[in-house]
Amino acid sequence: MTEIVNMKNICKSYYMGEEELKILHNVNLIINSGEFLSILGPSGSGKSTMMNIIGCLDVPSSGDYILSGNNINDLDEIDLAKARNKEIGFVFQSFHLLPRMTALQNVELPLIYSGIPSSERRKRAEAILQRVGLGDRMRNLPNQLSGGQQQRVAIARALVTEPTILLADEPTGALDQKTGAQVMELFEELNKDGRTIIMITHDTGIARHAKRVVKILDGYLTEEVQ
Repeated sequence: MTEIVNMKNICKSYYMGEEELKILHNVNLIINSGEFLSILGPSGSGKSTMMNIIGCLDVPSSGDYILSGNNINDLDEIDLAKARNKEIGFVFQSFHLLPRMTALQNVELPLIYSGIPSSERRKRAEAILQRVGLGDRMRNLPNQLSGGQQQRVAIARALVTEPTILLADEPTGALDQKTGAQVMELFEELNKDGRTIIMITHDTGIARHAKRVVKILDGYLTEEVQ
């Protein structure tokens, strides 16, 4: 297995005036290619801060974050954005689809930013929508899709750039239990195909769909024995 993520003694603090607010405390975590990992923790545990660091949306206050062999601490804002676009496919709780664009257009959007030619964009977007079970919904607008279908579009959009990691933040949080279970089945299928998935959740039942679970509480990370 290839090591993708190596977090070494990661600490993160914010300052409110002169007061230091410590969010993460010496977090150590290694994630290999092909893993399906869940980071489980309640609200305020530090899991969102950890997600932001993994996703290159933020940088640690101290410690080293090695992503695909590159120390994120050494990157400037431009290179950090490049790393984020290349390595991470984001899936959020609230879908973030553009309402006036079809499912196909929403999925094509990241490829436009990457400078992919139009014919190639269309081919790749259609293929990934077929993969997530929406081959017959490509021309639908988001308001013509169910919540589960919208999340599948969001997953397709995250995957279309072929990122190293699919990073999902509470991906079933806006869905009912049955629809959430269907989305988790899709994640399991994608992982069987070799996709590396990191999922952030507060829900123990959802976390159990992952092959490996780590728990975060008050900024401290512990491995769960399964």
